Amino acid sequence: MKWTAVILAIVALPALAQGVVTPRDLPPTVAARQWIDQDPAVQEARSALQAAGHSAAMLRAGPHEWTTRLQGQRRNYRTGGSDSNEWNVQLERGIRINGKAGLDRDIGETEIAIAEARLGESVHVAALSLLDLWIDGLAAAQGHALYRQQLEFAQANLRAVESRKKAGDASALDLSVAMSDAADVERQASQAASNLAKTRAKLRVRFPGAQLPEQALEEPRPPEVAEFQWLTRVIDASEILRVTQGQLRKAELNAARASADRIPDPTIGVFAASEAFRQERIVGISVSIPLSGTYRSERAQQALQEAEAARSTVDRQRRELETHVAETYADATGNAARWRLAEQGASAAGENARLTNRAYSLGEADLQSLLLARRQFLEASRASLDARTEALRAHYRLLVDSHLIWDLAQE
Repeated sequence: MKWTAVILAIVALPALAQGVVTPRDLPPTVAARQWIDQDPAVQEARSALQAAGHSAAMLRAGPHEWTTRLQGQRRNYRTGGSDSNEWNVQLERGIRINGKAGLDRDIGETEIAIAEARLGESVHVAALSLLDLWIDGLAAAQGHALYRQQLEFAQANLRAVESRKKAGDASALDLSVAMSDAADVERQASQAASNLAKTRAKLRVRFPGAQLPEQALEEPRPPEVAEFQWLTRVIDASEILRVTQGQLRKAELNAARASADRIPDPTIGVFAASEAFRQERIVGISVSIPLSGTYRSERAQQALQEAEAARSTVDRQRRELETHVAETYADATGNAARWRLAEQGASAAGENARLTNRAYSLGEADLQSLLLARRQFLEASRASLDARTEALRAHYRLLVDSHLIWDLAQE
């Protein structure tokens, strides 16, 4: 059974990647990528990637440079003879030994890989921000429409009370209560309009040029595949895990570099000199080697412990990803089921509100039943909208985390 599940996951994930299209209530890929690529954090990460390329070039070249040394002197003789003008010229350079050049090259390549992963993570974070703001905006627009509908119900109830009062079948107190109820719904509708304006402003400021369309949220659907398949896909696509794995690789290389550095790099040079009235010409080579001590040994031990810490970071990050996927999957499936129940409840509550309004108009129901039916309809509709919003948000987060939409897999 275990191997059957693994085989199904291997077969299902490529099909999932090829079969997913951007949901209709999300922005199209072209627009989304334009907004994401203009995000300051993404631009910052692109500059950091270029900087990592220069850092890698520096490491390939190495820290050692040619050093020239020029020395002049005058030699005086006590015998009274003429002075001798003498000079010395030296050219020297340190060289990397014990495999340090190869380790530096690998460290530079790892830094580029980490910078690429950080760029992908910045794109991923920007995509999640766009998703949340977009869903918040559509939910706010739908909430505003919901309160406008409720205001129509409250006003219809008020008209029914006014009709019965004219007929002498309702008191002034009933009319006052109905007017208060309609005013309260109007206040809530005004608050919903303000919330909609704020969510649109947040989206516009965070992603300049982004405009919410006039459309409703889609109906939630359960995730297409099982939880462990989503987990496999998310881990495979996770940039933050790639970052921590790259940092582990770099820490291991730094540990190897520090161990190799316990044998110091020698400095090799050539020199020439002229002495004794230019009668003596000197040509030679020089080699200087620092003596390794406690500092280099302790640095090597420090680098080993840093590598162990980085290894623990990778394990922690993987567990956090597994927890995140499990929670998101549970939200997507649970809220989709709750939305179906809430939608049924909202439909029943809406029908009950309409029937109660008719019954009140015919004198078959009292005012409290009329107002209660409308409020129950409002609460059921809000519960349905909340469940719809959170179910879609969780489902779409799985799509973003798995790089299945907006061409995120190309990063």
